[in-house]
Amino acid sequence: MSSTAQAVRRVFPFTAIVGQEEMKLALLLNVIDPKIGGVMIMGDRGTGKSTTIRALADLLPEIEVVADDPFNSDPQDPELMSDAVRQQLEQQAEIPVTHKKVPMVDLPLGATEDRVCGTIDIEKALSEGVKAFEPGLLAKANRGILYVDEVNLLDDHLVDVLLDSAAGGWNTVEREGISIRHPARFVLVGSGNPEEGELRPQLLDRFGMHAEIHTVKEPALRVQIVEQRAEFDQNPQQFLEKYQAQQQELQQKLIQAQALLPSVNLDYDLRVNISEVCSELDVDGLRGDIVTNRAAKALAAFEGRTEVTVDDIRRVITLCLRHRLRKDPLEAIDSGYKVEKAFNRVFGIEDVTETAQSNGTAQMSGRR
Repeated sequence: MSSTAQAVRRVFPFTAIVGQEEMKLALLLNVIDPKIGGVMIMGDRGTGKSTTIRALADLLPEIEVVADDPFNSDPQDPELMSDAVRQQLEQQAEIPVTHKKVPMVDLPLGATEDRVCGTIDIEKALSEGVKAFEPGLLAKANRGILYVDEVNLLDDHLVDVLLDSAAGGWNTVEREGISIRHPARFVLVGSGNPEEGELRPQLLDRFGMHAEIHTVKEPALRVQIVEQRAEFDQNPQQFLEKYQAQQQELQQKLIQAQALLPSVNLDYDLRVNISEVCSELDVDGLRGDIVTNRAAKALAAFEGRTEVTVDDIRRVITLCLRHRLRKDPLEAIDSGYKVEKAFNRVFGIEDVTETAQSNGTAQMSGRR
């Protein structure tokens, strides 16, 4: 049996995951457009956060990489290749190419900066005159997914390093006057439990989206989740075969969405409305506007459309803005009520809950 077949067996299929629609949508949109800036997933323990993220990495199509390259360099895109590969290209050397699964890298809580960014062997550099670089986790994560569980317990400085690399797409290591850089473009996914503390607002704002997940309350759904897990553990291969068609369909949908994304148009008036919502909510900076624009386009591409609708914006705006409203680190993150209220007002949509309440009040006064 091949090693790939054995590796596939251990991963629960993405399409079999029940509920947690908000988290799944945020992850899929970041895969379609990694420039959205990653996802922060906050929620109860045991809600399938890491299962879902591993399932997503397994679902993604294989990528073309330069063989034996520690940075998963793209043989076609200079922005995603190391300086060494680029030099080979300039010298018109033949570059061996292979295919591999999209990397999924787990960042352990106790990781040091050297482990994350990589290290330079100064002795070797001075004695042999070569830039001896030992790649870190950021190198492994290039063109993949970097997952940090309990990101709210990670050292703030390390979170900053991760966010800088994710935003800039490059990691630079400098030591004793020697500098080495390599591509590090990845989807950053952080997860945590709010009971253990929130991230500082300045760091939270750097994540493109913020998904909230809760333990499923409906008994029937809970039973379904437990039974599915038992079925998977009992016979993984059979369970995977059952979902194979759905997995392939979703994979194709993602490939088509990535290809369609550059053609998606977001009307000027809708862009103005998005910025008006951000302004009304007093969102600092322009990151909220940019991410909402990107996410709405990614959603339209995912559904095979080239024109963004008001409904696309409605479905992503809470994910993009709820974590940007906190000015005080002790304040709780908005569940989405404030964002929805501002969205409804700016886009001229009647607030269903308020209408129901006013109707109820009118009926009461009529009875009197």
